[in-house]
Amino acid sequence: MKQVIAVFSLMLAALAQAQGGPIKIGEINSYSSMPQFTTPYRQGWQLAVEEINAAGGLLGRRVEVIARDDGGKPEEALRHAVELTSNEKVDVLAGGYLSNVGLALADHAAKNKRLYVASEPLTDAIVWEKGNRYTFRLRPSTYMQAAMLVEQAAKLPARRWATIAPNYEYGQSAVASFKELLKAKRPDVEFVAEQWPALGKLDAGTTLQAIMQAKPDAIFNVSFGADLAKLVREGNQRMVFPKTPVVSMLSGEPEYLDVLKDETPRGWIVTGYPWDQIDTPEHASFAANYYKKFGEQPKVGSVVGYATMQAIFAAINKARSTDNEKLVQAMRGLKFSTPFGSAEFRALDQQSTMGAFVGKLDQRGGKGTMVQWHYADGKAYMPSDAYVKARRPTAAMN
Repeated sequence: MKQVIAVFSLMLAALAQAQGGPIKIGEINSYSSMPQFTTPYRQGWQLAVEEINAAGGLLGRRVEVIARDDGGKPEEALRHAVELTSNEKVDVLAGGYLSNVGLALADHAAKNKRLYVASEPLTDAIVWEKGNRYTFRLRPSTYMQAAMLVEQAAKLPARRWATIAPNYEYGQSAVASFKELLKAKRPDVEFVAEQWPALGKLDAGTTLQAIMQAKPDAIFNVSFGADLAKLVREGNQRMVFPKTPVVSMLSGEPEYLDVLKDETPRGWIVTGYPWDQIDTPEHASFAANYYKKFGEQPKVGSVVGYATMQAIFAAINKARSTDNEKLVQAMRGLKFSTPFGSAEFRALDQQSTMGAFVGKLDQRGGKGTMVQWHYADGKAYMPSDAYVKARRPTAAMN
């Protein structure tokens, strides 16, 4: 009898210890290949975790993030996802930067019935054609950001358009959405040239030469990172910019403006983040705390990392559990806070309503900045339910 009691006592002790263990979040991102975004991103989620633990954690337990570097490779991301779920026993998966990496993680989430919060991948497919029950996306999609930009692009007198985009899922998705939405607003427009350089391998001279031979009235650009810097430099030297109007996705983000500096092209219509001009209480608090901890101003990556964790924390609190099925139910229609204000995950396609800032590029003190900007609430730029239902698998809606 004493042996039975002893064994039972050990079982209770083990159970109590397990219940008091940390809540584990597995975070996978392109830390080595995209450091300009992922370094601030990591600092953003580190700040969120520090704050939640200082406030007592979640469900009486500490939060622990176990981070892995995918090097920008889908196969590496999958390897880490398997290790994090099997060996580390994480409760939630999060992260992803490149769209092809995000799609690989979403597929893993579906096959393993593991909640995955896609923080950065912008491809529409991740919540539509390849959407699944276990994948939720934080940032505004290519469709949403294209809709924000088209609202401004349609006002230009331009009728002949050209496009420049990296030849992978994100670039293809962005161009397809921009074309569809601009033609809906301006049936008179035509697209006269396209350039699809490989990601990270843009030959700016050849690309611009091919584009300008078509004599476009305006250009839609989706290049980012080092490719964006090459394009801007070559375009400035060839006097293409600012002579030819450009509408450009992401180019107003500090991650890229800090690199462009006094080469920043004036007048481009962009989505971005004018961090130094936002005076809302939510953003002021976030920016002050971020600066206090890291000694630098936040970037878009900082906001995305912080908001990703805020969404996960809100879901766990709502579900009162780390059970994946309960978390999925909690995530659908979940309201959560971000430095840009409140947001929620639309139940239909599990896309967040987090928005973006839209404005024009300019220079101040030899540095790039955004002017004439406004905040575009993501909720106003989502497609209709019928549009989503036509593209998202029925099984993913259950």
